[in-house]
Amino acid sequence: MTTTNHTDYLVRATALDERVRAFALNATGVVQELQRRHDTYPAVTAALGRTAMGALLLSASTLKEPDQVLTVDVRGNGPVRRVMVTADGRGQVRGLVGDPHVHADSTNGKLNVRGVVGTEGYLAVTKDLGMRETYRGMVELVSGEIGDDLAYYMAKSEQTPSAVGIGVFVNPDLTVEAAGGYLVQLLPGLSDDEIGAIEQRIAALPHPTQLLREGTTPEQMLERIFPEGYTFGDRQDVTFHCPCSRERFEAAIVSLGHEEVTRIVEEEEQPYTEVVCHFCNETYHFSPDEMQAILAAAR
Repeated sequence: MTTTNHTDYLVRATALDERVRAFALNATGVVQELQRRHDTYPAVTAALGRTAMGALLLSASTLKEPDQVLTVDVRGNGPVRRVMVTADGRGQVRGLVGDPHVHADSTNGKLNVRGVVGTEGYLAVTKDLGMRETYRGMVELVSGEIGDDLAYYMAKSEQTPSAVGIGVFVNPDLTVEAAGGYLVQLLPGLSDDEIGAIEQRIAALPHPTQLLREGTTPEQMLERIFPEGYTFGDRQDVTFHCPCSRERFEAAIVSLGHEEVTRIVEEEEQPYTEVVCHFCNETYHFSPDEMQAILAAAR
């Protein structure tokens, strides 16, 4: 299931003779779709949306092939418990949350993401690059705000000092009005003055959602950070996409084995077996005859 919004895209760029890598995106439609599918309350919408955008930005900076996949898994001591997102080299993303219906009081008029995520726990990034082994890096949560935690991960686990600015603006009716942000990676060779100038301009930037609500594009975000100019790399659409399918769930049920499938069939109280994808909330129904066929395949 893919949902495309043509205003949703990500740009890659470099600046200062390729000593800086930069990425910016508008993912409003993606986060709208995540909110719709999971029926998240505002602070959870922001947590899930920020994590999704973080995964997209990290994927853009890391993945080289379309089929490679990056997962960001946030587990905190807050009531949402878990936020997990996967993104691939095509700019496709999906996610899930432990509890979509939790709330935390706003702080200074802003959604309290820290309140639902928690301040103790960890953020893990897993990269499946199509090789025999996957790469996994993990850091403790430093704020629970997601953006700061991703920047800490980049500095500690990837040894790349980075600035991460991501945000989600949620309307009173729970819909998403704006979602987007940027990732700026500082590479070796920059002088202290150059680093200081970049940091000052980022600190002076309005919040990413304010920029988006004013009509600022991802390219214009980068222009604000690099007024001396930057080298445009490419543009990539970003979309919500879940690769689940009826066939995949059939195979998953078969893999449970004959004994477990028999138990499911015998204990099912409805006239069908229902399977729900936790990433997209799509529901699949299997009739008794279909389950018997799966049962036979599981022998």
